[in-house]
Amino acid sequence: MDIVTGVGVLDKATHVLRAVAERPLSLQGLQSATDLPRATAHRLAVALEAHGLLRRDDEGRFDLGPELAALGRIASERFPLAGLALPVLEALRDDTGESAQLFVREGTHRRCVLSLQSPHALRWIVPEGVLFPLELGSAGRVLSAATTSDWVESVEEREPGVASVSAPVFAADGGIVAAVSVSGPIERLSRAPGAVYGAKVAAAAAEIAAVLGTDA
Repeated sequence: MDIVTGVGVLDKATHVLRAVAERPLSLQGLQSATDLPRATAHRLAVALEAHGLLRRDDEGRFDLGPELAALGRIASERFPLAGLALPVLEALRDDTGESAQLFVREGTHRRCVLSLQSPHALRWIVPEGVLFPLELGSAGRVLSAATTSDWVESVEEREPGVASVSAPVFAADGGIVAAVSVSGPIERLSRAPGAVYGAKVAAAAAEIAAVLGTDA
């Protein structure tokens, strides 16, 4: 599991939700994805279904439920960063032709709050809501304030064959509130993705910061 809080049932339930966020899963698939005992996986999935956090699709697999959509809308209204950044990330995705993401820091991890897929058949997909450790990947280093550069690049650091470049979104007080990223296969981004897209990613991050400042 990504995060251990000491509240075991909550940790396991969120692990189930994150597994299903990747793709709809049968009970067997859910057990395999979470490494939970079959009875535990079934009990948690059925309880989450009762609360509307999971549902069954036409094939009987567990999928994300309608209550999550309702909570997501409320969260978006209260945390407008993703909505404000969307037009900028759309322009960045269209300009580069690569997948674009927006990450925020959560403790020792980073969460993807916005993810736009490349139009290419060969692409790197980052599901919205997914949680990654800070120590791996260009966005993680940006959010850790581990560099003073305008952008940070990463090549096969977290996944083989994948390169990325990220830039910080600064708040008015100079703190880093998010990281903008472009990611994709090394075949297109090369082993020097910063030289290819660093300036464009940094410009997008600065544009989002300006929008945040205007909205504040």
